[in-house]
Amino acid sequence: MIRELYSLDEKVAIVTGASQGLGREIAIGLSKVGAKVVATDIKDTSDTIKEIKKQNQNAIGMKADISNKSDVESLVDKTIDNFGQIDILVNNAGILRMGKAEEMDKKDWDKVIDVNLTGQFLCAQSVGKQMIKQGHGKIINISSIAALSGYANSAVYSASKAGVLLMTKTLAVEWGKYNINVNAICPGVFETGMTDDLLEDESFQKMIKENVPLERHAKPKELVGTVVYLASKASDYVTGSALVIDGGWTAGL
Repeated sequence: MIRELYSLDEKVAIVTGASQGLGREIAIGLSKVGAKVVATDIKDTSDTIKEIKKQNQNAIGMKADISNKSDVESLVDKTIDNFGQIDILVNNAGILRMGKAEEMDKKDWDKVIDVNLTGQFLCAQSVGKQMIKQGHGKIINISSIAALSGYANSAVYSASKAGVLLMTKTLAVEWGKYNINVNAICPGVFETGMTDDLLEDESFQKMIKENVPLERHAKPKELVGTVVYLASKASDYVTGSALVIDGGWTAGL
């Protein structure tokens, strides 16, 4: 019974930002519980696909810029052509630009909003249309604890991720009648290419130890279980929620 709740056998999942970091681990993790995976990124996803195929699971890689509507529509069309359905969307792709608010270049602001917020919406919109036709689906949007409280030098990143949270709740309200669950995950500090520079900074590591109850940052694999839960039958009555995976950091704020 429990295995059936978490099984994704015969399910089709699109994972954005799947070339590295969280997206790569999520794509591999979903395949391990049976999902057929479409790994997409603006970068090459061949390494991710190789790892999935080592498990004899079905997976394809597609290049797409999620901030480009035609790229997203092409991604969805090709997924349908290959697999006939889309059961799961993990909106993971994102970028980080840090800096003082008074010095923020508008080009950086626009780029972060285009990818982190507009890109997630375009993917949810296009995939959502297919899920409405099917009468079911699971959409998982990756937000951040930066959406929950203020952090210095992250005005645009925080704004984009806060937008993701309210978009998630709104889509959950709109699409619940179609049996589509829309939820968000708010990760804390995970070890990815996006955070490499920060994690090499001794003062940042000291700050993590002092502020995170578990006294450490996280590995990408530590997010996979939450994604599998939200993608599976186990979460059929969960929608419009934001699960915080941060080692307890925000519990103390």
